[in-house]
Amino acid sequence: MANKHCDFCEITGSRLITENDLTFAMHDLYPVTDLHSLVIPKRHVSDYFDLSQAEIQSVHALLTDVRRKIQALDESITGFNIGVNSGEDAGQTIFHCHIHLIPRRKGDTKNPRGGVRGVIPEKQSY
Repeated sequence: MANKHCDFCEITGSRLITENDLTFAMHDLYPVTDLHSLVIPKRHVSDYFDLSQAEIQSVHALLTDVRRKIQALDESITGFNIGVNSGEDAGQTIFHCHIHLIPRRKGDTKNPRGGVRGVIPEKQSY
């Protein structure tokens, strides 16, 4: 069910990268890296943990498809971060579930070790 006050419930046309029955993908409007994309369930649901099993499978299928499309566009990509902000204290600002697919390239950060552990900077190195 769409929410008329939700930006992600209104995505159409040229903003779409691809879609399947339950999920769509778009480029992030505030990308961390070039080609940073979002995979978003069509049903308005705020939390990843409230997705149905079918939606989880749909999200995974689209993440895989978008990853392949992105790699075909840019051969300098050597890795990806996949992230979900679940709840305000985890950094969620749009309360429609969305999964970040962030392409990474050699040298895009001085020390990538620890990856997503960097959300708490003092815990990144171990």
